[in-house]
Amino acid sequence: MVPSVAATAAIGVALAQGALAASFSVSGQSFKVTADQLVGTGFSQYGAIDSGYTLDGKKTAHPVAVSAFKNASITNMCQSVVTPDIPLLGSVSLTLKAGGNGTPVEADNLYIDVEDLQANATFTNIDIGVAAKDANKGPGIKSGDTANPWGFAQQAEKAVLTDVKQTAWATTAGTFKLSGLKMSLSKGVKECY
Repeated sequence: MVPSVAATAAIGVALAQGALAASFSVSGQSFKVTADQLVGTGFSQYGAIDSGYTLDGKKTAHPVAVSAFKNASITNMCQSVVTPDIPLLGSVSLTLKAGGNGTPVEADNLYIDVEDLQANATFTNIDIGVAAKDANKGPGIKSGDTANPWGFAQQAEKAVLTDVKQTAWATTAGTFKLSGLKMSLSKGVKECY
């Protein structure tokens, strides 16, 4: 697993520096994220399809709601993913924590492909029912997304989400600054929620 974690980190750095396109096939594993608070400016949300694989390599697709932010600040973020059925080990959990101790995680041009979201939310100057291609308060439809440009979208100048719990298939960002990053691997199922 260590080489795959290193490869994932290298890909993340390349994406952040703009060396790679942000369009990719998602893995066979969704991941969970919690945060005490997410404050985003330039928010938009639209529907899309993430193409990817199952854990046994079969092609599949996942309907997602893409939440996009021009800028986001995330307090006390936890991200977890569980890899099941590893020979001799069983399940192994990867947990990443950042944005605590008064220094939040900061992101620009952040796109989160969400399958499930629970939070308390406040939106400033929200428009609901905009055509996705016309949602111009956020960063726009992500290049390579399988989204209907004439489909339903919503947008707001600002979004504040508290007590966030979400399951996602992918996250991309122009920059993603993780202050106080702590990553750990453990046996068993140890998720953020």
